[in-house]
Amino acid sequence: MPIFPQDALNPGVRKREVFGWAMYDFANSGYTTVVLTAVFSAYFVGGVAGGASWATLAWTSALAISSLIVMVTMPALGAYADLRAAKKRLLVMSTVGCVAATAALAGVGPGNVAWAVVAIVLSNVFYTYGESLIAAFLPELARPDSLGRVSGWGWSFGYLGGMLTLGLSLAYVIWAQGQGLPASHFVPVTMLITAVVFGLSTLATFALLKERASPPSAPAVTGESGLRASLARLNRTWHEARRFRDFNALLVCAVAYQAGISVVVALSAVYAEQVLRFKQTDTMMLIFLVNIAAAAGAFAWGYVQDRIGHRPALGITLVGWIVMTVLAALATGPGLFWIAAVIAGLCMGSSQSAGRALAGAFSPERRRAEFYGLWTFAIRVSAIVGPMTYGLVTLLTNGNHRLAIASTGIFFILGLLLLAKVNVPRGIAAAAGADKSFEGQARDAA
Repeated sequence: MPIFPQDALNPGVRKREVFGWAMYDFANSGYTTVVLTAVFSAYFVGGVAGGASWATLAWTSALAISSLIVMVTMPALGAYADLRAAKKRLLVMSTVGCVAATAALAGVGPGNVAWAVVAIVLSNVFYTYGESLIAAFLPELARPDSLGRVSGWGWSFGYLGGMLTLGLSLAYVIWAQGQGLPASHFVPVTMLITAVVFGLSTLATFALLKERASPPSAPAVTGESGLRASLARLNRTWHEARRFRDFNALLVCAVAYQAGISVVVALSAVYAEQVLRFKQTDTMMLIFLVNIAAAAGAFAWGYVQDRIGHRPALGITLVGWIVMTVLAALATGPGLFWIAAVIAGLCMGSSQSAGRALAGAFSPERRRAEFYGLWTFAIRVSAIVGPMTYGLVTLLTNGNHRLAIASTGIFFILGLLLLAKVNVPRGIAAAAGADKSFEGQARDAA
């Protein structure tokens, strides 16, 4: 049985197009791995902000500001992408923005807090736009019963891209430290490495991935266009919430468990260096191991979730996250923390892949970018709640990172409880019913 079967794809979709789609995960994983997780987060706290008592909260606040911007703009952007069949065009624009803002981080040195915050906010906003837009292509490529495995292909391949960027950065850091160069020298170079790998890798995406959607005729009938039509359609989606009760239940569940994942992504390096006294190279090696585990978890778990179902698969990963937070909080040395990191890696790829696939299953065919915009809205809420909670706990407890990571487990427990409210067959049926209703309205309008 082939690992990448053609029958997992929709009619007319070729494997090279799926490769192009997965290359975007490959490209942008370097940003999360190097900028948000392994290198710049710890450099911001310890180098740019000089290890001040407010440094961790400043870092999480910058991420929260970027998430707030996305929350306000992404749903309408997704609606616009559907109305204008503009997913690919907007994807190109968001990519250019993220690459440019990441390169701008190379100019950040000790004391340049304002510059760092502005560049982080912009890069994370554009990164998140791209993450939502590329996810909206998934249901166009994969058959409904293969969303899990195809999503897993992308996530696992993406972590390979993260490892490439991190590996190149690590090689340079080791060389620079051998030359006696400080972090203020080698961290900016790693930002340039990340920007270059991101930009070059997306060329395959833009060359191979097709914009399969076509603009619907409904906006032309109503006389609406552009942003006005996008906002009007988004408003209708919010008011139709009862028809998509399981999609909405999934969004609430995602806010909870993704808040915990956001903490791990944004603050694991900070925790390792502040609590366990890891050096920069130790932290990068740790994150490299996490990416290996995440790639394996995302790839294998994609097949598992198609076999056992999206909800059970997601539930199992949330249990794993709970175990991870307990081990991380109890760790007093590197050994137990490395075990926790491996568990985090296995759960990270699989849980995010499962969530993305389930969101796709609940999305009406003609409104995928819009629904993934709402999905991104929920993820950005979690990106505010999780890291900000961590930052506030450290501020109120005089820098107690151990208590802050322990409190993160509450998010995963809550997510597990909320997942029980999601009815997968009902959610899929609601999405199919919405497509039939939309087709009927279009025929009546014609």
